[in-house]
Amino acid sequence: METVFIVGGAGYVGSHCTKAIAEAGYRPVVVDNLSNGHEQFLKWGEFEHADIRDAERLDAVFARHKPAAVVLCAALIEVKDSQVETALYYDNNVSGAINVIGASERHGVRAFVFSSTCAVYGEPAEQPLREHFPIQPISPYGRTKAMVEGVLADMRQFKNFPAISLRYFNAAGASWQDGIGERHTPETHAIPLAIQTALGRREGFRIFGTDYDTPDGTAVREYIHVLDLADAHVRSIRHLLDGGQSDIFNLGTGHGHSVKELVTAVQDLSPQPFIVGTTDRRPGDPARLVADNSKAKDILGWEPTCSFADIIESAWKWHADTEPRIFGLDAKPTVDASGTPMEQEQTTVAAQ
Repeated sequence: METVFIVGGAGYVGSHCTKAIAEAGYRPVVVDNLSNGHEQFLKWGEFEHADIRDAERLDAVFARHKPAAVVLCAALIEVKDSQVETALYYDNNVSGAINVIGASERHGVRAFVFSSTCAVYGEPAEQPLREHFPIQPISPYGRTKAMVEGVLADMRQFKNFPAISLRYFNAAGASWQDGIGERHTPETHAIPLAIQTALGRREGFRIFGTDYDTPDGTAVREYIHVLDLADAHVRSIRHLLDGGQSDIFNLGTGHGHSVKELVTAVQDLSPQPFIVGTTDRRPGDPARLVADNSKAKDILGWEPTCSFADIIESAWKWHADTEPRIFGLDAKPTVDASGTPMEQEQTTVAAQ
């Protein structure tokens, strides 16, 4: 069994990648400092506690396990936070990534898969997004990912380093049956925010902008099931280990859904109505972001299999039942349907 490192494997996407990698017959080793990851997600393979900014510790871990492949998921991911803690984002996302890339080269890794983002495109003038479009990120978060892509491009050209960058669109859904799902502190992603509002754990859901040039006036985004993302990582590992060329791929469904569609899908599952408010657009939010995923289909043989309904249903089951049970949350609502806090119940979050 060839060993695969999943760096950041205790996080949301990383844990689903670890599950898929184990099921594909590889030996997974999760490398994580648990700053944003969760011990409860360490269900497959071995675990090594390490910070990607600690080059000496990384070298020791690489020497011990001798991985054939590395998946780098570890990163700080909040766009708004990156505008406040900018230096920290560059230190972690860029300096840390360079440490992992350097250790991978020194220890003979034959396949390196990098979790990138559609944020590298910034505000594109053309849709759907294709991999050859200009890289024009508008946030420090997006720029950190673009910088690592640039490092990998140079490593490919000058060092023959085998690497694939996967540009995610909006990861969503959960493998709730396996006890893993989306859990961020703070939570800023639309689907969990809507579901938590429906479950009475938040006091309302806001739609930013209702006057976009879209069919219903709200912004259109891609949502891709995290299990489909995980499958793409396994295919990328196999592609490189089998001697395939390094490359960059969009990972999306090719179909967008509006914020109103998202809200309606959650409302259809909710046992009670919940408050949905509207407010002004956020600066820099484009009306539509949709991927062209034909390159991943043609080269990796990858195609998403989960529908938008699958995404919403699996996320609902995770947040409504599995997450409270695993993390010791009170599953009962903390606000009533009108948005008024309920004094008799409080949500308690397990220490991270």
